[in-house]
Amino acid sequence: MTEAIIEPDLPIIDPHHHLWDLRPIIPVFPAPRHRFIETLVPAAYYTFDQFNEEVAGSGHNVVGTVFMECGAFYNAVYGDAKKVVGEVEFVNGVAAQSASGLYGTRRLCAGIVGHADLMLGAAVGEVLDALAAASPRFKGIRHAGAWDADPDVLGPPFAHPPERYLDAGFREGFSELGKRGMSFDAWILEPQLPDVIDLARAFPDTPICLDHCGTPLGSASYEGKLAERFDIWRANILELGKCENVMIKLGGLAMHNCAMPEQGQAAGIGSEELARLWQPYIETCIEAFGTKRGMFESNYPVDRWGATYPVLWNAFKRITSGASAEEKADLYAGNAARFYRVEHLLPSA
Repeated sequence: MTEAIIEPDLPIIDPHHHLWDLRPIIPVFPAPRHRFIETLVPAAYYTFDQFNEEVAGSGHNVVGTVFMECGAFYNAVYGDAKKVVGEVEFVNGVAAQSASGLYGTRRLCAGIVGHADLMLGAAVGEVLDALAAASPRFKGIRHAGAWDADPDVLGPPFAHPPERYLDAGFREGFSELGKRGMSFDAWILEPQLPDVIDLARAFPDTPICLDHCGTPLGSASYEGKLAERFDIWRANILELGKCENVMIKLGGLAMHNCAMPEQGQAAGIGSEELARLWQPYIETCIEAFGTKRGMFESNYPVDRWGATYPVLWNAFKRITSGASAEEKADLYAGNAARFYRVEHLLPSA
């Protein structure tokens, strides 16, 4: 779908996207594959060229981005615990490619969020130090905890053990982040929001960012239950917003799991309809966290299932049409720049 770009000059720092090569992995999943896997097949190979072309052709003023870990390009030579360093090394090379200026003025992957297994406890400190040594762009980690009793919600490749963020060993590892001034990205599903609240209260000095509005669910056993569960989600988001060390990413709602939209972009859904679907969630998050602790994200290429890159950002801009210039500057770039310490990307820097 082609749309006129809304506020094309508004600077954007996209704080959440992935790069990967899933081609060697996807064929090993038995048929019928989980629907979430099928939504990723069109973007099975998604690295610098694909993402740069998407951003450059969007018509939106994306000045820089932050890469989010996705288990890609691990290097087994480093051993099981440190193989994650390979992902940061790869993305650092992509960032250098972008920073060369040969591909435009935007700075892709100016910040890098990697992964480390916090279940290692205090021993994870050595892994965190290796990640930091791998790139000056490294900012922190994400250790996903997304889980549901219904295995069809995520599918085996994306499910994690239940109550991971409550585990004592995990929290021993989590404490190593604070010692190093590193941030943490949390990805869970809507019913798990109390786990993030508990974690944030236990570590009030460690900066945490909740991904994807807390991932409201509308697929599998949650199909048709978005309205039914909205008040539960809202109450937990408002409670989490009381934790001053937590920020929230405004996006991720175009994932298949959320069912907003149900049929994906192939149905020809434009930004006006997407804004209508997402507005109650985005506005609740801003109510809970304010305009100083929220940041819009693309979650690309995962959210490509529900929206093209230009349409996705148009939908966000429709939702914030009544915000002030200062509020938009924070929500679209400033907050991400401060949280991930990439202030040099801001136009005034």
